[in-house]
Amino acid sequence: MSNPKFERMPSLRERVEDTLFAHRNELVSLLSRYVDQGKGILQPHNIIDELDIAIGKECGQKLKDSPFTDVLKSAQEAIVLPPFVALAVRPRPGVWEYVRVDISELTVEQLTVSEYLLFKEELVDGESTDKYALELDFEPFNASFPRPSRSSSIGNGVQFLNRHLSSSMFRNKDCLEPLVKFLRGHKHDGYVMMLNDRIHNVSRLQSALVKAEDYLSTLSPDTPYSDFEYKFQEWGFERGWGDNAKRVSEMVHLLLDILQAPEPSILECFLGRIPMVFNVVIVSPHGYFGQANVLGLPDTGGQIVYILDQVRALEKEMLMKIQKQGLAFSPRILIVTRLIPDSKGTTCNQRLEKITGTQHTHILRVPFRSDKGILRKWISRFDVWPYLETFTEDAASEISAELHGLPDLIVGNYSDGNLVASLLSFKLGITQCNIAHALEKTKYPDSDIYWRKFDEKYHFSCQFTADIIAMNNADFIITSTYQEIAGSKHTVGQYESHTAFTLPGLYRVVHGVDVFDPKFNIVSPGADMEIYFPYTEKEKRLTSLHDSIASMLYDPEQNEVHM
Repeated sequence: MSNPKFERMPSLRERVEDTLFAHRNELVSLLSRYVDQGKGILQPHNIIDELDIAIGKECGQKLKDSPFTDVLKSAQEAIVLPPFVALAVRPRPGVWEYVRVDISELTVEQLTVSEYLLFKEELVDGESTDKYALELDFEPFNASFPRPSRSSSIGNGVQFLNRHLSSSMFRNKDCLEPLVKFLRGHKHDGYVMMLNDRIHNVSRLQSALVKAEDYLSTLSPDTPYSDFEYKFQEWGFERGWGDNAKRVSEMVHLLLDILQAPEPSILECFLGRIPMVFNVVIVSPHGYFGQANVLGLPDTGGQIVYILDQVRALEKEMLMKIQKQGLAFSPRILIVTRLIPDSKGTTCNQRLEKITGTQHTHILRVPFRSDKGILRKWISRFDVWPYLETFTEDAASEISAELHGLPDLIVGNYSDGNLVASLLSFKLGITQCNIAHALEKTKYPDSDIYWRKFDEKYHFSCQFTADIIAMNNADFIITSTYQEIAGSKHTVGQYESHTAFTLPGLYRVVHGVDVFDPKFNIVSPGADMEIYFPYTEKEKRLTSLHDSIASMLYDPEQNEVHM
């Protein structure tokens, strides 16, 4: 019996060349149809429409089952600069290849990202003579960091990292030492948590855990931690393991299992129970951020509702976790936004505002200012960019004063909030999370290649630059769906559109965002059952608002509030 042979998969260039060799006339006829449309960008539906027309003809039937047909069905755009047709092919989410065909010479060449973008720029600026155009390549900064390779793993970063970390711990016990170091150095407001100086290596930790396990087995499950706190301190343990014997015992068992034979699920459970986040800053600069009389005002909508729901749920979760961890700290959550002196009857001119339904959550407002003084009126989210660096400096001082220290986590929202979060994270040395809500690049087709047409009104050159900086600076990125990151088989994701693009005359991004990066994590938003209730519960409906809503929607009189 002969041994099976593994054959190399043909490259994109080879597949096009094979089709050109086998169906020369048919392929030339099809590509000529693209070229006949003149210089420009063809979208996927344009590419497929011409393919269907060609296949529908008797002479084009041979193309139907050719490798090139699969290439065209995976193409996300075609750049036509007669006699050339260049294709950006996406065989699966997150994976891109580029090829160019010369119709007159019937030659095929595979292009690098940089070569493809340079060719695309000729649509705008003609053939380039600039040999030193700025190229941004973020890939080397993350080259040594582990990442999945399957498209189905995109958005499951925490799961992947736990598998990778537990595998490393299993293969090499020295990898457990950083965990001990982390637990020993864990503090909040100067208070030591988890381990003290009596435990300084893995073997000492393991023996102390065995002692603790034996001792806890003699106690009632609901024995409060304070009853055995001093004994635990003698063995090297501090508060943070739990508020009673049952929860402490669970944590001890989890850590013993990790030290013995690490598993991803056990590691995730243990790390999730360690007290780490007490002070959180949420950044959302633009719009009228308030709790009443703001919805419907410019740039004021779903993002504000999302954040208000988020912080209420977050505070509730933090209070519950801190109590179960056996700690007595009070969490703080600050929503940092812009203070607007001319606030149109809202509370957006107040520096500090408590969030209703919470104990420890406030809106902290900081004004936009320039050399001319404080900006008094609202401005569009597209016009905030000149103010954000000064806003960051002022916000850093206000946050430190309000918290009497530094936050443990900063969460940016939308492009402006994510840029401010990046600057604060860099300045204060804290963990950064990004939430995009919506990325403008996919809302406006070709807004990168033709950025000059949009820039006076939308300033996309600033926004896309802010996005690419914030995405790469973030420690982790939260999205609601897989589609937000990597789209689907036939559509490009919002984040994926930042993989490679060009702003002609400004810079080109050859490796921007890698959607396989484990920093991407999908966390679908839940629903507040006090707001979203069955239609049968009519008594919960806010009928008192019906008249004002009807007036806002249907009143023919236009006024300053509703413009």
